[in-house]
Amino acid sequence: MIDVAPLYAVLRQEGPVVPVRTPVGDPAWLVTRHAEARALFADPRLGRSHPEPENAARVSEAAILGGPSGAFEREKAEHDRMRRLLVPAFSAKRMRLLGDHVGVLVDGCLDDLVAAKERAADGIADLHTHLAFPLPVLVICELLGVPFADRGYFHGLSERVATIRSGGDAEVAMGEFRAYLGRLAETKRTQPGEDVVTDLVRAQEQDPDFGEEEMTRLTAALLFAGHETTVGRIDLGVLLLLTDPARRDAFVADVEGRLHGTVEEVLRLSSPGGLALLRYAHTDIEVGDVTIRRGDAVMIATASANRDAEVFDDAEAFDPTRRPNPHVSFGYGGHFCIGASLARTELATVFARLFRRLPGLRLAVAPEELQVRSEQVTGGVRSLPVTW
Repeated sequence: MIDVAPLYAVLRQEGPVVPVRTPVGDPAWLVTRHAEARALFADPRLGRSHPEPENAARVSEAAILGGPSGAFEREKAEHDRMRRLLVPAFSAKRMRLLGDHVGVLVDGCLDDLVAAKERAADGIADLHTHLAFPLPVLVICELLGVPFADRGYFHGLSERVATIRSGGDAEVAMGEFRAYLGRLAETKRTQPGEDVVTDLVRAQEQDPDFGEEEMTRLTAALLFAGHETTVGRIDLGVLLLLTDPARRDAFVADVEGRLHGTVEEVLRLSSPGGLALLRYAHTDIEVGDVTIRRGDAVMIATASANRDAEVFDDAEAFDPTRRPNPHVSFGYGGHFCIGASLARTELATVFARLFRRLPGLRLAVAPEELQVRSEQVTGGVRSLPVTW
């Protein structure tokens, strides 16, 4: 959850690109070292689609992040269109402007957290339920134009599409997910708003090549990634601070000075799900003495790359003063995560306001008692009991 398998350190030394079997038994290449990870993230010969999707290796039975996505022949065109449509909505400037509003949302969640503790006979509140989960959902719902009242429904679908061993239910859930988003898009055609789904609907009207299948796939990915990964990183970031009281106290004593560095270390060291990011070779690729063949699956282990001692001094240590911090938690190159600025804005706002308001925050259970979502590709915890 926070620590990673010690074998990664061995692989970085002895075989940074090695043949492995995925959790469902398919062959793949595992990339563990920072240099190779960054190079392959930026390599246009790798993609999310596969030339023969029915024969593609899979990481899991999940319908998202588990196998190929998109059309092989159109991947570059679809990716270029996605960046063109979404970069303005998720720009760093727009996220800075959003910061004050995110602060209001965080304060509302903190009010709920405090009220939950006051109601509880044991004086314990669940930070996951009252802050880590609702905050990213509120933010992504507002940005996309998804009704917050539907959060229970689409979160249930998100869990189903991301189940590692789903027995086929993940694909059924993805069909339901995309049908829901298709209905939402139809609503936006007659009741437009200032939101991303409305922007996509308008783009469809201008571009006949931007079809319904691509639009719902893109919207599902935004809605899923926009809350699932950030929920996990809020939980794990709080855990990183609370499992070391000295680390928490140092942050509380200098929130402003340590905030940026703390966020970047949380991003570097937290690894929701623990599974590597999946790509497929679109042509043969030489990496050192390894030849990755066209169609081969490539798993880029960001958790390992982010602990590469060749790049990060004392790589296992949490160091908010680390400069520079070239982690690859958001990928690298042309496929750098479009939501990176949003995630950073949310994390910075949460950590600053949480620990200013509740400087004595502490875990209410031992870390080993936390229930891990091991069946989900995004991992994380099911609850985070705290007190103060």
